[in-house]
Amino acid sequence: MSSRTFFVGGNWKMNGDKKSLGELITTLNTASLHDETEVVCGAPTVYLDFARSNLDARIGVAAQNCYKVAKGAFTGEISPAMIKDCGVEWVILGHSERRHVFGESDELIGQKVAHALENDLGVIACIGEKLEEREAGTTEEVVYAQTQAIADNVKDWSKVVLAYEPVWAIGTGKTASPEQAQEVHEKLREWIRANVSDAVANSVRIIYGGSVTGANCKELGSQNDVDGFLVGGASLKPEFVDIINARA
Repeated sequence: MSSRTFFVGGNWKMNGDKKSLGELITTLNTASLHDETEVVCGAPTVYLDFARSNLDARIGVAAQNCYKVAKGAFTGEISPAMIKDCGVEWVILGHSERRHVFGESDELIGQKVAHALENDLGVIACIGEKLEEREAGTTEEVVYAQTQAIADNVKDWSKVVLAYEPVWAIGTGKTASPEQAQEVHEKLREWIRANVSDAVANSVRIIYGGSVTGANCKELGSQNDVDGFLVGGASLKPEFVDIINARA
């Protein structure tokens, strides 16, 4: 196994209320969590303060999106400065739902990444191909282009976690096999080696997302280039603890 710290993010998406999230937070706060795994929970914007105030300090909190400028006439958006003002240290950018439901381009995601990093937020930057792209054999082309748009906007890679999420596996119950995940992660690391640097390729964490569960997390997490997970639905359930402890 590599020396990279295992990273498990929970993306709560547009789910939960104070009651259900409060119960989840209590579960996480009282659970025995692997102390060599970094854990971050992505809360809905209106619950960022609630999550940060109630979660144990050992668990990080992420916003699920932000805009590319500090303030202004951008109704409905939030800035990295606002996120930080809530005591939150991370943001998820480029999630496939932002790309494909809300039409965010590679260019916009790159601009958001640059602005978040300038404001000292950690970035969980998401990439991944759709089913028709995988079936057409263009997986590498798609994820390399998405990664390029992110890499062009990163100066300090220590604040970036790259999340590979094949769109066809998100919320569908279909999971990339451990071999499929490892193959793409390994190719991504080689792309970074060729286009960024050896040092970044060796140190950057590339995590997998797409129907990760308590049942499949150990096998996925045992792959050499899989440095953790970004978990959707299962992050709202007690089994999230099992996923956090995949390497325990």
